[in-house]
Amino acid sequence: MFDIGFWEICLIAVIALLVIGPEKLPSAARTAGLWVGRMRSFITTMKQDVDRELKLQEMQDAIKQSEQHVHQIVDDMGTGMEKLNRPITDPFDNEYSDKNSSDNKETDTTLPDNSVPDKTPPDNSAKTSS
Repeated sequence: MFDIGFWEICLIAVIALLVIGPEKLPSAARTAGLWVGRMRSFITTMKQDVDRELKLQEMQDAIKQSEQHVHQIVDDMGTGMEKLNRPITDPFDNEYSDKNSSDNKETDTTLPDNSVPDKTPPDNSAKTSS
């Protein structure tokens, strides 16, 4: 903080000895040390308070940012849920299945539940006799 070296401290001590005197110098040094200690304590406390306030402010900012992200995600999810809950508009939905089942019984191409369509190629050996 202050750039005070050894010789500067010696000069201050000699001036203090001459001005205050040898009888009052120890009590003056004690009082000066007490004041310096109080100032250091005060500065340390102020630094801790400032650091604490800065950390608190950073935490509040982080909380606000996370709340904004959460609200954005919730809004996005709400939009996605609206898209999922929208009714499906298929031109072949109920109308086609109703017509198919009631009018054209012989053209019903639906398979029974557990049946598999036959995928074997047709036998063309009878047609190729020359």
